[in-house]
Amino acid sequence: MKLVRTLFLCLVLVVKLSYSQEEGEEVEAEAPEEHAEGPGGEVVDERKPCAGWMGGVPGTPGHNGASGRDGRDGRDGTKGDTGEPGAPGEKGDTGEPGLTGPEGPRGFPGTPGLKGDQGESALLYRSAFSVGLIDRTPMPNVPIKFNKIFYNGQRHYDDSTGKFRCSIPGVYYFTYHLTVYLKDVKVSLYKSDKTIMFTFDQFQENNIDQASGSIILHLDTGEEVWLQVYGEEAYAGIYADNINDSTFSGFLLYPDMKTVNGDR
Repeated sequence: MKLVRTLFLCLVLVVKLSYSQEEGEEVEAEAPEEHAEGPGGEVVDERKPCAGWMGGVPGTPGHNGASGRDGRDGRDGTKGDTGEPGAPGEKGDTGEPGLTGPEGPRGFPGTPGLKGDQGESALLYRSAFSVGLIDRTPMPNVPIKFNKIFYNGQRHYDDSTGKFRCSIPGVYYFTYHLTVYLKDVKVSLYKSDKTIMFTFDQFQENNIDQASGSIILHLDTGEEVWLQVYGEEAYAGIYADNINDSTFSGFLLYPDMKTVNGDR
């Protein structure tokens, strides 16, 4: 609206100037040209513009001009106030597990638990023996009677037969160490009339040698274990005296679970 107004005033001014110029030309044509001379003899034009003319009727306003081009972008305004928080978005996917952190400090001891029931004592299941030989040359193919008793607290070894008889089923360890003198030795360990292992040692002239063996066996109640010379009398070189011993020992390693639980 301001632009239209300005254009209208300019149009009025142009019309007034045009009319004033035409009127001035008419006056110049009618009046004689009179020129005054200046002090130096130059000609001075004493004509003056007419200032007393009447303005004409304003013309009809022109059409609106075309819209101008868009102006340049203005400067950025000042930062506005922080808006209200938006609504929470949807839950994202689970991320990859992180690295294991360092071990934390040791915690305080926990509260002691309740006292448990009294268990079975291991002393209830004892079976062991250790015996030695008195006779120098035992007979072949019969149980060797070790009559020198080192330990036979439960009397599970019978020195009258030379046999150990199982009273507590479980796993047992047996070992023997025999002095060899004058003859070769070939001895076997039996379990209930079945040969389990052999030991052989060859006698060296004018020398005392040793033969030994050990084994772990499972025994059921009533099974027996013993040693005897195997074969001919030529292999009966087992020897013992006051400074040389031939020994036979065994003991229970652990009883069967059914025995521990009282199921005999």
